[in-house]
Amino acid sequence: MFTGIVRELGRVTAVDGGEDGVRLVVAAPATAGAAAVGDSVAVNGVCLTVTDARNGRLSFDAVLETLRRSSHGRLAPGQAVNLEPALRAGEPLGGHYVQGHADGVGTIRRSEPEGDGRRVWIDVPGALRRYLVEKGSVAVEGVSLTVAELDDGGFAVALVPHTLAVTTLGARAPGDDVNIEVDVLAKYVEQLVKRE
Repeated sequence: MFTGIVRELGRVTAVDGGEDGVRLVVAAPATAGAAAVGDSVAVNGVCLTVTDARNGRLSFDAVLETLRRSSHGRLAPGQAVNLEPALRAGEPLGGHYVQGHADGVGTIRRSEPEGDGRRVWIDVPGALRRYLVEKGSVAVEGVSLTVAELDDGGFAVALVPHTLAVTTLGARAPGDDVNIEVDVLAKYVEQLVKRE
């Protein structure tokens, strides 16, 4: 379980493998210093298991299912990634409940200045759009955000200066793919209603 509050920006140092799975190595001194093999860490919003943690680096295996549902198959050395270690009992829940299970990939449609921040529009597949509501929660690249506006193709978020500075979202541009996790509560409600 995660909160969608990014704790560190890591940097991809290696991606080995192919379309069936990759070994991902990320330089992240703070996160690696507190991690152990078997720990869960959200990487751009996708929960991955630490397979090695030493010398300020974390290693993970991303299997085919992860590559199908996320943008992890397109990660490259040098790329920055959002990192969040799993929530521990007693820690504050500052964002919203995030599972680290990407539901799919969205594409940034446009990004424009808005006051001191930015308004970013993201197109999402129709299968995800139905779970989004204005002022509801959504995780984009692992960042807990509030849906500011909706249209037929996707949604907008209003990014504050702090979010732009401490996450990868400040460097994202139109055409970039982003991992999307919709609010898990909406998915459960849908399933419960279908059963009646």
